[in-house]
Amino acid sequence: MSAQRPEGQPARPDLAFPEMQFTPCGPCQHLTQAEAEANAAYDWSKATDCRVLLKRHRATGECSAPEPV
Repeated sequence: MSAQRPEGQPARPDLAFPEMQFTPCGPCQHLTQAEAEANAAYDWSKATDCRVLLKRHRATGECSAPEPV
């Protein structure tokens, strides 16, 4: 038996409010772009490095962007 959602409820509630989306700062944008390029080039090591650096950047308080929701 599958669970049903009430009528009128969005299938993905996290996408229901586009005005609350995450806006990255400059370094976040750079690291996210570098990760995407590394993934496209099948360079998994570089992609992992980018994710680690992005997480470290956000944890240090240098990031001017709000936390993603």
